[in-house]
Amino acid sequence: MTTTRNQVLADIRAATARGERPGHQTHSFATDLQAEAALSPSALVHMFAERVSEYKAWVGYSTSAGLSEAIGERLALYGTRYVVPADFPADLVQQLPCVRDEQLSHADIASADGVVSLSALGIAQTGSIVLDAGVGQGRRVLTLLPDYHLCVVYAASIVLTVPEAFERLRASIQERRAPLTFISGPSATSDIELNRVEGVHGPRRLEVIIVDAPGR
Repeated sequence: MTTTRNQVLADIRAATARGERPGHQTHSFATDLQAEAALSPSALVHMFAERVSEYKAWVGYSTSAGLSEAIGERLALYGTRYVVPADFPADLVQQLPCVRDEQLSHADIASADGVVSLSALGIAQTGSIVLDAGVGQGRRVLTLLPDYHLCVVYAASIVLTVPEAFERLRASIQERRAPLTFISGPSATSDIELNRVEGVHGPRRLEVIIVDAPGR
């Protein structure tokens, strides 16, 4: 123990004299950032999809022309009554079992089989989806109460980092004072015995459709 302690302290003193942190490779993080910043649009989408999948969320792809069909295929798997924001694009849900949120009660929203929404943007590094109460996203309660959330993310709205996301959201924050919701996978927490429990603070099941991804 004494030998190990002395060695650690010696390393710290030597590193301090050189102006470095002990054991810290100064080039590594900066190099990673530079490499990621040079990602192509298709690589950016791939990173986003991979990180979202790591949260146990389903990820699929669609074109703009085939989006209504893609949404319908997912909804057919889980139920017969879904809610969508009041301003959700009509052409995407014309033939689907969806009810618009014209100030539905919390009970009505919670009893639905799920919710379908658009999104403001996606963050590739963290696999996060951001809602800013914009068109097709609805009020916050709409995407928190149902057990299932199908979220549409356009490839062009995916950014690499959290700072980039906030830069794009500047108008929403400063001009609209919009509430922001960051979604990183299905809602999950752990009880006192560290058992994973899903669906406590939001939807238990999250699915994401990425639209117009390059190369697909």
